[in-house]
Amino acid sequence: MRRLGSVQQKIVCVFVTEVKEEQSRKRDCQVFQVAATENVNPIALEANVDCALATEKLDGTCCYVAVYKGQPYLWARLDRKPNKQAEKRFKKYQHSHRTCKGFTWNVEEDFKTVPETWIPAHRVKHHNGHPVPDEHGHIPGWVPVEKDNKQYCWHSSVVDYEVRAALVLRPSADNEDGLEIAAVPLADLLEQTLELIGTNVNGNPYGLGSKKQPVHCLVSHGSIQISNPPPVDFQRLCSWFQESPEGRVEGIVWHCNNGTLFKVHRHHLGLKWPDGETSLGDRSVVVHVDGTVNEYNNSKDLFTSFSRLNGHHISRLKDIQFDS
Repeated sequence: MRRLGSVQQKIVCVFVTEVKEEQSRKRDCQVFQVAATENVNPIALEANVDCALATEKLDGTCCYVAVYKGQPYLWARLDRKPNKQAEKRFKKYQHSHRTCKGFTWNVEEDFKTVPETWIPAHRVKHHNGHPVPDEHGHIPGWVPVEKDNKQYCWHSSVVDYEVRAALVLRPSADNEDGLEIAAVPLADLLEQTLELIGTNVNGNPYGLGSKKQPVHCLVSHGSIQISNPPPVDFQRLCSWFQESPEGRVEGIVWHCNNGTLFKVHRHHLGLKWPDGETSLGDRSVVVHVDGTVNEYNNSKDLFTSFSRLNGHHISRLKDIQFDS
């Protein structure tokens, strides 16, 4: 399969969008809603989106695998954001002009500090040696996930730098409709972006694990394909999300042949998310984490727990449980 585009920037909606004066369904503190119109984005048409690969948009937090300290490392998404004064100025401009375009930033003074290890995402524009914010006022970027950083403890749970592996959820090689959880060498994931999903991420829409036994894993972007995607048509997409068992997803990301990505989120269409059971959480899964218990550092860690389930077939992803 061709290498799919990685998620380094905000993905553009497949439809032309408009701003409505109503409470956002996605962000509690946002008093406007970005909604899709029925017009397909001209850029998507130019990229031949109708022939693109349709994949499930996952509800988690974005990660990246790249070299740090001479070895493959997991990096967490950290967008550099404006300070309070600049944010207030930006919101005022956005409200009065009904757009973000044309706003001028002072990149040296308007943004919060970030860790020294922070790097800007690929394709972030630079001016006078400084990364330039996107239209939303953010500078997308990454920080390496260190084992002792409590802020990224759930990221840390899915990587073991001693054995240089990550816990990855992916389609099963043996079952077309099933999934597998495997310990994958970090070197095999270099320069990929992935989604961290699980118990303590974004309200856990997939129902993974519990407070007592948290379950988290990484999913490579573009790996969960939609087998019978609807055409890029507003009404038919609305029907698919509401009526198809396969449509119980947060959204769709289309990977075009030219490397461009486009998305649609349920909220773009005025639909609720999450809304009952999810397609992903209901899929069967087999565990392929075959390292010995002694190979891992901590008898309570996630790798050890999954290694004890090695070879087990579980009827639904959300039913994964570890023995106490």
